[in-house]
Amino acid sequence: MIRKHSATLHGHRTSFSLEDEFWTELNIIAKARAIPLAALISDIDDQRQPESNLSSALRVYVLHWLKSESAG
Repeated sequence: MIRKHSATLHGHRTSFSLEDEFWTELNIIAKARAIPLAALISDIDDQRQPESNLSSALRVYVLHWLKSESAG
């Protein structure tokens, strides 16, 4: 199921929609990197292309993480 989530990025509140599976993986990734989930989301937001939306950037990040994990 797709759900709305919100986060504070650089002092501004933003919201994004993600499927539960992507949300679960983001939490796992944050734990694996030993950083707060908000910090992970902020890092991804900082690295995304200006024409990309945050929801898509989060999904792509999860995909790349999972691909790199399975390749290793």
